[in-house]
Amino acid sequence: MAEEFSKAVDNGLKLSKRIYFGKDRAVAPPKQPAPMMKSPDDLLPTAPMVYAVIVDPGMVDNPDITSYQPHVYGRCDPPALIPLEMKGIEMEVDCYLETAFITVNGSWRVHCVMGSRACDCRLAIPITQQGSILGVEVTVPTKSYSTQLVMDDNNENQSGIRAQNGGFLKSNIFTLTIPQIDGGSILSIKMSWSQKIVYRNGQFSLNLPFTFPDFVNPAAKRISKREKIQINVNAIARSELLCKTMSHPLKEVRRHAGSMGFLYDAEVLSWSKTDFSFSYVVPSSHINGVVLLESASVYDFDQREMFHMCLSPGDIQSKVFKKDMIFIIDISGSMRGKLIDYTKNALSEALSKLNPQDSFSIIAFNGESYIFSKSMELASKDSVERAKEWINTNFVAEGATNISHAINKAIEMLSSARSSVPIIFLVTDGTVEDERQICALVKNHMDIIIGDSICPRIYTFGIGSFCNHYFLRMLAMIGRGQYDAALDVDLVKPQMLSLFNKASSLVLANIKVDIFDELDEFEVYPFHVPDLSSEGPLVLSGRYKGKFPESIKVKGISADFSNFAIDLKIQKAKDVPLQRVSAKDQIECLTAQAWLSENKQLEQKVAKLSLQTGFMSEYTRMIILEDDHLKNVKESAGTKVSKKSDGQYDANAQGQRMIILPHLGIGFGNLSATAENTPPGCEMKFPEVAEIFKATSNCCSTLCGYCCCFCCIQCCSKMNNQCATALTQLFIALGCFGCLTCCSEICCSGNDD
Repeated sequence: MAEEFSKAVDNGLKLSKRIYFGKDRAVAPPKQPAPMMKSPDDLLPTAPMVYAVIVDPGMVDNPDITSYQPHVYGRCDPPALIPLEMKGIEMEVDCYLETAFITVNGSWRVHCVMGSRACDCRLAIPITQQGSILGVEVTVPTKSYSTQLVMDDNNENQSGIRAQNGGFLKSNIFTLTIPQIDGGSILSIKMSWSQKIVYRNGQFSLNLPFTFPDFVNPAAKRISKREKIQINVNAIARSELLCKTMSHPLKEVRRHAGSMGFLYDAEVLSWSKTDFSFSYVVPSSHINGVVLLESASVYDFDQREMFHMCLSPGDIQSKVFKKDMIFIIDISGSMRGKLIDYTKNALSEALSKLNPQDSFSIIAFNGESYIFSKSMELASKDSVERAKEWINTNFVAEGATNISHAINKAIEMLSSARSSVPIIFLVTDGTVEDERQICALVKNHMDIIIGDSICPRIYTFGIGSFCNHYFLRMLAMIGRGQYDAALDVDLVKPQMLSLFNKASSLVLANIKVDIFDELDEFEVYPFHVPDLSSEGPLVLSGRYKGKFPESIKVKGISADFSNFAIDLKIQKAKDVPLQRVSAKDQIECLTAQAWLSENKQLEQKVAKLSLQTGFMSEYTRMIILEDDHLKNVKESAGTKVSKKSDGQYDANAQGQRMIILPHLGIGFGNLSATAENTPPGCEMKFPEVAEIFKATSNCCSTLCGYCCCFCCIQCCSKMNNQCATALTQLFIALGCFGCLTCCSEICCSGNDD
């Protein structure tokens, strides 16, 4: 899909050369990218952008100056995408603890479509791997559009228009199509999303897409172009904050204990050519943390109190645990090509990062399991080199997927680990039928660990959309580890190494929070407290009933296996929206629990939390609500779609139309794709077809086992007129031949009589 998008943009840029800008020297056509510099990824959006969707090339012209160019015959199939001129951009960033909320306001002009015509416009928003789109609002002169979340009931009770385009172009690019915008119109768009703040080497870092290509600059050179960026940082109250790096010339406008604000507001000759980056530190020479409390609002479906605990490793390098690590790597047939190469490179680099006192082994699995060494090997240079040779020889992508045997073998090998942290590092791109049994097996093993012994930690890494990411998340939670994923193949190596760095940098294990045993009722996410790594803070959140003391004690085991304890102060969350900060992690943890237990009540709870906080889930769906101001002048002021008690919207409410977007969740894996060894990214997505075509597909299956009516329709839509005429004549001839055959049979039967 990303490659098709890039080709459509390339075609759109070629088509935009038709636009006539007059003889005024102060007006120059947008600068085109150099042909030698273009690659498919170069034309993907690197900042929020809007494109005109061009089906009829004859409509491409300057809406202000008619060029009287020769008419263009034919249609663009697939449609071309012409990047629209951007008139202004503002971005506001609010950082709370480890989460950032981003709001962007921008305006774009449909400069490439004649004033008498209209076209669809496609919005593209690049976000990070752990980001989540929260909402979009679009205003044009006669209409307005806004996104909402509704309960996803498999469309049984939803009536509305099905969007043909929308959803995620890649895992980090969200797209939305706005229907039929008049040429020359200006679109004012407000978009918001959230993303995690990266913690690395003692610094909190934020990177946002803010690189605009030259061809979105307005043609008029003298037009005012204003960029504005505002960032607000709210960390632990009464703590010191130090700004380290910034990509744009920000000016400090506010500073208090635990918070600071910066502003960049300037007239520019051309839009930003660099992404926005900002980093800061909370200086501390030791492990520290805080617990924030907040009361539920009157509109909250759960009236219990909320808490959010953040434990930070500090900016001084602490001693890390010695590790016994077993890598379990999927080498089934779906891992072929670039995927197995990226995985081999990441694993080889991870092995090189092990300390000499660490030990390791490797289990490669498909339908069978292949072990590098039946006993743990010290990570010496010689053993690491032998392991790399073994990887190059044995990592051949073929066969089925069987995870359980490899996990059983790894648990058995790590059962005798002493004076170290046993770690299982699982990498897979597939789904298996016995995932719930695997979770039960691991849980039973964890339950028999006695005293302060350290049970095997399980770190899971999912690749693509065919694996069950909620199974991997649940397995990591049971094993007190962490989960990560790469939905795009190109992200496999960096994301896999990032997870490995967290697993190999543990500074505090077997963490316990005493207050959990004293409260009347509590619910914590994740339900098993993971270990603290020097590569990032440990975050726990949840609900409770009872009374928190003024401080709580957190206990654990340090890397030298000595006991560790720290008192954390309790604070009221005055300027931190705890529910929104915690919502994404809680939704994902609850979804994993709902999948494991197959509990409908938990699914409903996830859906309610999603609707209340605006974060997407597997049980909610995003829709677009369209307001036509000209059609409903009297009702447009203050009229909203009525929301029912079950979280649905009334599509027939006066003045609004509902457009249903494709489901945006990652789902619960694909067993058939895994069984067929389909590589990630090869899914075939057909547009929805009319019921008559679905109903008639059965008749075609009687004619041939591999064809259907919809396939025939798709094939015929690609034919030219001459081919269609020839096929029509052929079918008529075959029909006549069939009639003649029937007549001859009747005549023959008549002669017999």
